[in-house]
Amino acid sequence: MNLSLDGYLSGPCGELDWHFEIWNDRMGEKILDRLETTDTIILGRITYEAMANYWTVKPLEDHFPRQDLPIADKMNQHKKIIFSKTIKKSIWQHSVFVTGDPKEEIKRLKEQEGKDMILFGSARLASTCILSGIVDEYHLWIHPVILGRGKPMFNHLQKQVNLKLKDSVSFESGVVANCYSQV
Repeated sequence: MNLSLDGYLSGPCGELDWHFEIWNDRMGEKILDRLETTDTIILGRITYEAMANYWTVKPLEDHFPRQDLPIADKMNQHKKIIFSKTIKKSIWQHSVFVTGDPKEEIKRLKEQEGKDMILFGSARLASTCILSGIVDEYHLWIHPVILGRGKPMFNHLQKQVNLKLKDSVSFESGVVANCYSQV
């Protein structure tokens, strides 16, 4: 999850320009390392639509820098679980649409064989997962920007959540990627 210093996933209208403009190769390597440990991407409808339009352009070689092609390949090959009551038709390969309770569906998925799952963006879905207590790790990329308003990551928490820092990497851009696990 990309977060502003004040805890927002995006600006108030879904703006993400603040985290795309400082992307670099080392950050790409870090996300590729994370994608190597996963085989399933969890998404809400809004994030799915944006990512599907971005990652499905063809041919990939004409749209992505050479160093980003392995990321594009992983994004396209991973299974995608999309929580949506409105979308029924996929524009992105390996996509499965789910209308049920995210907590129950993700619990069921966690019981299956396979690698880790990762949730990208999807503020409402992330909030539901956090409130349900089904998040094992938080991979938070903190960007050196204060938005002042937007879509918060930690919305509607009823109680404190204690975490343990597992890993931290800082990038030349000022972004700090932290990995926390549940205590």
